[in-house]
Amino acid sequence: MPPKAAASGLWTSLRPPAVAALLTVCTPTVAAAAVPGESAGPSELLFVGQVLALMVCGRLLGEAMLRIGQPTIMGQLIGGLLLGPSVFGLLLPNAQHALFPPIPEQKAMIDAVSQFGILLLLLLTGIETDLRLVRQTGRASVFASLSGIAIPFALGVTLGEYLPDSLLPDPSKRLVTALFLGTALSIASVKIVATVVREMNFLRRTVGQVILASSIIDDTVGWIIVSLIFGLAQHGTVDVGILLRSVLGTFAFLVASFTVGRRLVFLAIRFVNDHLVSEYAVVTAILAIMCAMAAITHLIGVHSVLGAFVAGILVGQSPILTDHVDQQLRGLITAFFAPVFFGVAGLSADLTILKDVHLAELTAGFILIASLGKFAGAFVGAELGGLSWREGLALACGMNARGSTEIIVATIGLSMGALNQNLFTVIVTMAVVTTMAMPPTLRWALSRVPMRQQERERIEREKIQDRGFLGNLERLLLAVDDSENGRFAARVAGMVAGTEAKPITVLHVAKNGEDADERAEAMAEVVRQAAGEIRHQQEPAEKTDQALAISTAVAEKPSAELVAAEAEKGFGLFLIGLSEPTRGDEFRAAIVELARGFEGPVAVAIAREHHLKEPQTGALRILVPVNGTEPSRRGAEVAVTMARACQSPVTALYVATRDNVRTRGGVRARRRERQILDDIEHIAKSYDVSIRSSVLADVAPDEAILREAESQQHNLIVIGVARRSGDQLFFGDTAASVMEHAKCSILFVGS
Repeated sequence: MPPKAAASGLWTSLRPPAVAALLTVCTPTVAAAAVPGESAGPSELLFVGQVLALMVCGRLLGEAMLRIGQPTIMGQLIGGLLLGPSVFGLLLPNAQHALFPPIPEQKAMIDAVSQFGILLLLLLTGIETDLRLVRQTGRASVFASLSGIAIPFALGVTLGEYLPDSLLPDPSKRLVTALFLGTALSIASVKIVATVVREMNFLRRTVGQVILASSIIDDTVGWIIVSLIFGLAQHGTVDVGILLRSVLGTFAFLVASFTVGRRLVFLAIRFVNDHLVSEYAVVTAILAIMCAMAAITHLIGVHSVLGAFVAGILVGQSPILTDHVDQQLRGLITAFFAPVFFGVAGLSADLTILKDVHLAELTAGFILIASLGKFAGAFVGAELGGLSWREGLALACGMNARGSTEIIVATIGLSMGALNQNLFTVIVTMAVVTTMAMPPTLRWALSRVPMRQQERERIEREKIQDRGFLGNLERLLLAVDDSENGRFAARVAGMVAGTEAKPITVLHVAKNGEDADERAEAMAEVVRQAAGEIRHQQEPAEKTDQALAISTAVAEKPSAELVAAEAEKGFGLFLIGLSEPTRGDEFRAAIVELARGFEGPVAVAIAREHHLKEPQTGALRILVPVNGTEPSRRGAEVAVTMARACQSPVTALYVATRDNVRTRGGVRARRRERQILDDIEHIAKSYDVSIRSSVLADVAPDEAILREAESQQHNLIVIGVARRSGDQLFFGDTAASVMEHAKCSILFVGS
């Protein structure tokens, strides 16, 4: 169905409920307003009616916008415009005033929700901000963003300096208004840009990442500028001392936030997640962090939005932030606070002022200056950053969307007196027009950007890594004792966690008479050293700024209940390394007991020969059997990660059972064999690891694995296995046979 037809059909289906909802809201509130003496003070009923109207109208129009390829927030903003003086107030002024009366106490109730919504929206924007993109895209995003900010900012300030006094809220504070106009023209909306880039499947393309990184820099610089302007507006005049204090305070806040603050935020979230048992405790912790940082920025003389935005960035970098918590927080913000905030912003704008020819011309000029300034700045930045002219065109189109960022800036400007109602309406109109024009123009420009071979290889590599097990691993639980096998398992854990600095909890199984806490810290140091091995091999763009977080715990004896209690904190893998791990083809009772308490993936390390003598050092000559199943692929990924850390090759062994290869079935078997090995080779290639393929036919899998390990002198077999049901820890007959007869070390990676 064409977009227009879909939108028409949607409106036909939504119109009766929308009207009914509006009447449901208006009827009681108008009646309440008509009761003598009832309208003198704030009304809870009226407040509920306002929230209901904004949520319902914003949701329905947001849905309609999505159907025609526009962002949801545009529907929420337009909903506010329809409920405000622009439409509802023009058609039914008495009903509109009854629903949204100009009583300061009543207005303060909905404004309070709206103002807190600003902080939450900035928190969410920060959580979605990936600073690694800036590092990955290098100078292209920096040049594009800074140039894209400087040119429209200069144009906006110049425009503000030449505006007539009648359009200014306070002619004596012209500079503050001019700076605000420059900011409004210069920053882009990262949320809108990300939505369209993701929809076009350009999130991994070079130009898509440059667009996103540039908008991230835009947002970050923009909120710093807004905060500094807020400091100027509070004092009314440009005082060098006050300005210097604001700049230094902001700089100190940012430095402290991204050094000590990052660590404190992670520790706070981890503590709440690990020790509080009440529901949604992590969400409360995140909101508390946001409020604290917003208060700090306010106290140093800049706007609280900077604190909320930086809090979001730090929270987003915390590895403990699960998708579940992220969705809970996002649901609260997008379902309630976003429609209320954007709706209130729409209520504050009065489009009827555009009947004035001069204001209409000013608005058109504003839109033209904003678009040309941003387009020229971004295009020049793209050229300086080494992008092609097609990529520069796409970048310029993408950076022209103001969206939610613009509305928040305008609302702040209105609240602090830097803008009046007329200028606020002009900016809101400009935000609506540029945002709605961006998606079709960006789609048109992106569809004409060809893909380079190097870019294609990088995208394929990133897809493999994101689809893998380790890329989605959040936390690792390691149970070890003070043995060579425990140290070997600690080394394995460090290699696995070091890829993206995944937090590790070391559960030390103590022996009678030993200093358990000291031994646990010693094992943590083994983990840390091994993590350093793999981080040393990473490319600069891959490395994370987050330090590897290792916590320790002590268990006097193996206990399923203790492991189960730890597992509730959220772990993606449980790795076990105890002394004397096996008896023949079975695991010893202590390992079985520990594994019984963990419902997720369980891995077991078995050190033999060389690794019993030197468990913490030495090259790994790894053999990984593969058969096309998800467990074997998971084992291959772990094997490749370990091989990368010690710069050693990997052998992928496929055991084939074929009939005559000339038969149709044999041809299909060969094709499947090749596909499986190709997949493993792609994993190795994505990590820059050398891999050798080996195929053994018409041999039992366990015999093939043992034969290959001995003939090629492998010292470690990594096997991806499926955990069988039952009281015993059993990975299947093949795994049991290899465990009993192999002379070299083994790592079972269970699903």
